[in-house]
Amino acid sequence: ARGDKSKKGNLNIRLTYDDKTYQCYVEIANPLEQQEGKHAPRLRLPVSVPEKYEEEIIDLVMGEQVGVNAKGKPIMEYQPYTVEIKRKNGEYYVHLVYEEEVYGRELTYDEPIQAERIAGIDINIDRIAVSIVSKQGNFLQSKVFYCHELEYVRANKRNNIVGETVRDVYDWLMQENVGVVVIENIQLRQRHDTDKRFNRFTHHFKKKKLTDTIIRRGMRLGFRIKKVNPAYTSVIGRFKYRKKYGLSVHESAALVIGRRGLGYRERLPKELMDTIKAKVKRHLIASLGSMEESYKQSKSGKKQSQYIAMMLRKIENFKQEHEWSLWNILHKCCWLNQYQIQLKEV
Repeated sequence: ARGDKSKKGNLNIRLTYDDKTYQCYVEIANPLEQQEGKHAPRLRLPVSVPEKYEEEIIDLVMGEQVGVNAKGKPIMEYQPYTVEIKRKNGEYYVHLVYEEEVYGRELTYDEPIQAERIAGIDINIDRIAVSIVSKQGNFLQSKVFYCHELEYVRANKRNNIVGETVRDVYDWLMQENVGVVVIENIQLRQRHDTDKRFNRFTHHFKKKKLTDTIIRRGMRLGFRIKKVNPAYTSVIGRFKYRKKYGLSVHESAALVIGRRGLGYRERLPKELMDTIKAKVKRHLIASLGSMEESYKQSKSGKKQSQYIAMMLRKIENFKQEHEWSLWNILHKCCWLNQYQIQLKEV
């Protein structure tokens, strides 16, 4: 039953609150007993409302006094809401949909951030990593909020864990006087920034639910929210900031996300650029030269040779290439072992 502001919700299904019994009720029109020319009588059934939503629901259905009429009676203003009744496993559930008043807003991609302290959030299957950066892009502090149960619990329990974890995140951010939250735009999620284990878990993990909860709660609390492209955030964090600040991979990725929200471009440090121009270049040339002639003529061999040749051209013309191309080469050819860069097969 879709809501109507002038009818306190909907005439067919309406939620009410009795301030004498302190009980919420759902009222449903019963057309089977309707007499001609009269409104249908209403079925009135008690509804159990979770304690944490009780005050919010009561404010919704009771309305707000906006003045008095000529006779001195109060003029009430009601919010429109839609009611849906669902039956599940022999029980009936009342679902409410209504517009929520928010104090924050979502920033556009090119809109500058004005806050002094910004939080980058890296969302993962079993944890939320948060790194706080200054307006100048300097790392301040970080914290990880674990939620390992998300990997295996049922949907209802998962939703509860998501809500509690996101609440803890914002409680900490408010203590640290953070004004803007930067998160990944999951619609732009790149495959090269994940691994096979992550992909196997994805169908169990409601990434969109977690992201939506972060956005909704943040705007309700007055935060500014900004989405950024997540490409290579883990790679950049791992090679550029992990050792420098002593962070985990996820915390360093959150740092990159926060800096990207500020508009900073992550160029390769000189030592990494030297590694690519020296070690990686020699490694690629050696890989190309060690291929057997028969393999080079095969379909997969030709494809691999073209790929290696493309990376060599990008290294040769690195000044004209986008920095993400170089991060991709580093990701494909190198890995970290105790902060030491090791080469891997291409």
